[in-house]
Amino acid sequence: MGLRPAKCYRWDSPAYTRIANNPGDSFITGIPGTKLNRSEMGNLNGDFNTEISLVSDEKVQMRSNCLEASRIAANKVLEDSIGASNYRMKVRVYPHHVIRENVMATGAGADRVQMGMRQSFGKPMGTAARVAAGQKVISIFLNKTDDAIKAAKKAMRCASVKVPGANHVEIEPFVKKKKKAKKE
Repeated sequence: MGLRPAKCYRWDSPAYTRIANNPGDSFITGIPGTKLNRSEMGNLNGDFNTEISLVSDEKVQMRSNCLEASRIAANKVLEDSIGASNYRMKVRVYPHHVIRENVMATGAGADRVQMGMRQSFGKPMGTAARVAAGQKVISIFLNKTDDAIKAAKKAMRCASVKVPGANHVEIEPFVKKKKKAKKE
């Protein structure tokens, strides 16, 4: 069986992330690792003047595998069209929330061994990022040229297909913040 649909995982409580350094203190054990391999790619040291972002229009939960799929799709379009040294891409959300599933027994005699909704806390099945309306999901930084903007818009369109909910693309000037000098 594939992944369960999003309606199986309600957003009725704070994010469930209780993982402690001491394993005995953790409430959750055996959490599958995130499928999001990298959060930043491209030219990490470049000087860029434009930011193009994929912004969520709805409050949604994005699983780690959909974030990884959108990252790969957008990165491939950018590398093929403008080259790896002409942009920087950043995934701005991280899947902290642990998704649980009450695994049901199937097959002959399952009704005699299944507990139903008794002790239905569930086993960890993956992780998800909780994204608010108006929050940036992925950002691309580049220097403003017609070809680069066109390629970035195409990359964001490819990425938006992979993530749930409605979203839009925002283009804005990017000014790198200077670090404050320490007073002595």
